[in-house]
Amino acid sequence: MTYSAFFDKAIAGLKSEQRYRIFANLERDALRFPMALWRPDGPDSTPREVSIWCSNDYLTMGGHDLVIDAVVHAARRHGAGAGGTRNISGTHHPIVELEAELADLHGKQAALAFTSGWISNLAGISTIAQILPDCLIISDALNHNSMIEGVRRSGCEKVLFRHNDMAHLEEILQQAGQERAKLVVFESLYSMDGDIAPVKKIAALAKKYNALTYVDEVHAVGMYGPRGGGICEREGVMDQIDVIEGTLAKGFGTLGGYIAADANIIDAVRSFAPSFIFTTTLPPTVAAGACAAVRHLKTSQSERARHQRQAALTKHALTAAGLPVLDNESHIVPVMVNDAELCKQASDLLLERHSIYIQPINYPTVAKGAERLRITPTPRHTDEQIAGLVEALVDVWKTLKLPFHSADIVPLRKSGLAIDHCAYADMKRAAE
Repeated sequence: MTYSAFFDKAIAGLKSEQRYRIFANLERDALRFPMALWRPDGPDSTPREVSIWCSNDYLTMGGHDLVIDAVVHAARRHGAGAGGTRNISGTHHPIVELEAELADLHGKQAALAFTSGWISNLAGISTIAQILPDCLIISDALNHNSMIEGVRRSGCEKVLFRHNDMAHLEEILQQAGQERAKLVVFESLYSMDGDIAPVKKIAALAKKYNALTYVDEVHAVGMYGPRGGGICEREGVMDQIDVIEGTLAKGFGTLGGYIAADANIIDAVRSFAPSFIFTTTLPPTVAAGACAAVRHLKTSQSERARHQRQAALTKHALTAAGLPVLDNESHIVPVMVNDAELCKQASDLLLERHSIYIQPINYPTVAKGAERLRITPTPRHTDEQIAGLVEALVDVWKTLKLPFHSADIVPLRKSGLAIDHCAYADMKRAAE
């Protein structure tokens, strides 16, 4: 048996389906973001200057002076590493401070930090559901892979409700009955279509049918709400949601994930989740930087205001140019291509011809036939750069003979794309 042949075959399959992902060698410039250096021919090649349009550092807090100063100070005071897991020697003062700030941000009794948002969902959902007797997990059909893995890891019975479909959710809750333990898991802002969950209605239904709620706010924390608490804060329902999960790697510009909830829920996850117990803690540098970002965005509105302006301006300019922008009320700007090969070609042309970096989004992140360029303007993108982006995309669309009108472009949440939402979720879970 030649083992390497199996790996070659697997990679060849991805390439044949235009799903093979190539990582660009980029060197971000903290002072000049969104500008970066791209080395197309290897680490020692001559770099080219490019602009980044698909970063999840939505507010560019990763380059904020307060955050950088906090990281540098923590490194000099505490060193580079955490010293171990939380149970051994990794519970350092900066992470205790960070968890207090996060609990305060969401108006909860306690919070628990993890090494990533993916891990916080895996640990949070699976552990909470395992502790509840005969728990039924009721999950939105378009939930993120990390939530899917948390549901799977729990071993509990699950039911998918159609994406943001409150009638379907109520039907499932009603059939489950008042007495059975139920955990409703959903996202506040879905990062591919950019649509927002009806969090008030979900909270009301959960209360009506005696269910716990678990919301993923990773694409909303820092960016929405008076203090950056996310969509649930903006809608005034944080106190009605049992568990709020977030990330430190997007709006807060650093690394890590967390959950915030009542103290006994947090204590249970801390005590029982293997992915927390056996994982080395976030280092003091990261915790201090994240803490600085959270504190700053609790009081500063300028980053959020500028961010929303640039996102709205980008959507308006792209739509006015006839490009197929998927309409939504968030900061996500999806430009639909609906073909894997053409999406990759569009991304390559933008980079090679226009020095604009936008990574193509394809299956299994989105359904086949729903490929797109996912654009995320930041407060540091200028009006002139937005105009340049529009010109570049128009050129690419003409070069590839892509359609300009958007009348037939329908969000994944409204079109079946020949796939039922729940069936697609099962396909996505299997693929990932």
